[in-house]
Amino acid sequence: MKNYIYFLIFICVFAFADLSESFSQVVEEEASTYLIKTRDGNEFIGKITLEDDQKIVLMTEKFGEITIRKSDIITREVIQESKLVDGVLWADNPQATRYFFGPNGHGIKPGDGYYQNVWIFFNQFTVGVSDNFSVSAGIVPLFLFAGAPTPVWINPKVSIPVVQDKYNIGAGALLGTIIGEGGSFGILYGVNTIGNRDRNMTLGLGWGFAEGSIATRPTVSLSGTYRTGARGYLLTENYIISTGNESFGLISFGGRRIIKDVGLDFGLLLPVGDLDGFIAVPWLGLTIPFNKKNAASEFND
Repeated sequence: MKNYIYFLIFICVFAFADLSESFSQVVEEEASTYLIKTRDGNEFIGKITLEDDQKIVLMTEKFGEITIRKSDIITREVIQESKLVDGVLWADNPQATRYFFGPNGHGIKPGDGYYQNVWIFFNQFTVGVSDNFSVSAGIVPLFLFAGAPTPVWINPKVSIPVVQDKYNIGAGALLGTIIGEGGSFGILYGVNTIGNRDRNMTLGLGWGFAEGSIATRPTVSLSGTYRTGARGYLLTENYIISTGNESFGLISFGGRRIIKDVGLDFGLLLPVGDLDGFIAVPWLGLTIPFNKKNAASEFND
């Protein structure tokens, strides 16, 4: 009988603890700040004060208390208070782990990712596999032009936050081949990043290789990003590249503008060194994010 009573007490304590945890989660959820998107294209930010089967009552800073029918809601998601600046939601950087092309030490959350396109021909997909590991795969589809040889590559990357949002390191390898011609090419690299995802600077070293031969001197990179506002960034990505006994530089500067959830990159690439003439190459690219969070936030009646 005693054992039975002890068992009941244990069950009650366990149930109470579980109920308390659930209640805490409910309270925490109710106190959270939400971004709610409606079918007419509007977005509202606020805290949910009342919810039933038909509607949500949202307390907003801009409009006061508003009522939204659930049938009008497309998505709702919890947002961090730190992303609100003077009541304005600062958009996520869709490609916070890279500059124009080169990587930094920050990683991608598992299941999150993005598609990057530069001047139509350069195509790359990146997805987070775990908290510290991501994989990219890319192609320049030259086969569309009379079956020309086509470069393809994969890029596994490890990211380690040494001091969260202050110092990250990363390492990876771009491993490529040319379909229709054969051979291999790529680069082994390591990066050190100081700063958070919005404002940082990265020093990197990379050793290029091709056809089984690896460079004896590393390529040095120095890149940075600086957030200018809710939807804007400044970008720079620079290299010192050594080929045999010669070296030359590649300087780039420009920006990133976030339109809805898509990132638009623009800038100029400038070769520096013993080169004939002055060459400035424009850079224009798009980054389209995809992630589990957006898929999970789809609101169903």
